[in-house]
Amino acid sequence: MESIFLVTIFLSSIFIATDAYRSNSRTIQCSRGGPEIQSPFWVKFRQPHSCNASGFELICRENATTIRFPSYGDLVVKSILYNTRKLDLIDPKSCVHEVFLNLNLSLTPFHYYYSVKNYTYLNCSAPLSNSFTEIPCLSGRSFHVYTVESSLPVPGSCKKIKTVAIPFSYSPYISDNTFGLGLTWDLPGRERFTSKGHHHILSIDRGHGEAAVLSIGIVIVALVALVSITIYRSRELQKLKREQKLEAHKLLADS
Repeated sequence: MESIFLVTIFLSSIFIATDAYRSNSRTIQCSRGGPEIQSPFWVKFRQPHSCNASGFELICRENATTIRFPSYGDLVVKSILYNTRKLDLIDPKSCVHEVFLNLNLSLTPFHYYYSVKNYTYLNCSAPLSNSFTEIPCLSGRSFHVYTVESSLPVPGSCKKIKTVAIPFSYSPYISDNTFGLGLTWDLPGRERFTSKGHHHILSIDRGHGEAAVLSIGIVIVALVALVSITIYRSRELQKLKREQKLEAHKLLADS
């Protein structure tokens, strides 16, 4: 019976550890056909924040997967490629250059997937020459917005709005709401260190790391319990043998 009890404890610990790991690494979706969500991303109201990485919070809204940036607002998640760490986004306002103008990634774990270059946004009171292309979704009847290389002088009819590092300037041929809205991210727990002038990155996935620590802890507790029970059983057997010997000696003495 004791052997069965010990085996039961050990197997239970293994099952609990396995379940803890699976619950941490399982994927979920906001809708059928939507992007699969797994660590480091997590879904608000469906997973506890304490077990997930800061900055990777997603929201399921009206069968869409969205992510919120404080500097801009909500963007729709089109796809997540975990092997290349690529997050493709869609601007629901269909104005990708408004996203570029206002999106501040410095306080997030993300940065642009594509290489970036400094461009200056100009607000002009009159249209510029045909060599410049106006951004329709940012312009109005009395003002005209352009993106130009930051090295160019500002025309007299224009005022500088902001210079930002973005993947490309405005072009009507690549102006849809998805092109360019590709981000990548640094893994949670990634630490940088330097040795002999070289920069190295040590990556630790906190989500899987916590599950691994929990699993190891459960197994250790189970092993301690097994050892403790085995020692206790051994001592009880030795005590019983001593009592049996004493009883035997007593019987011989009485005889």
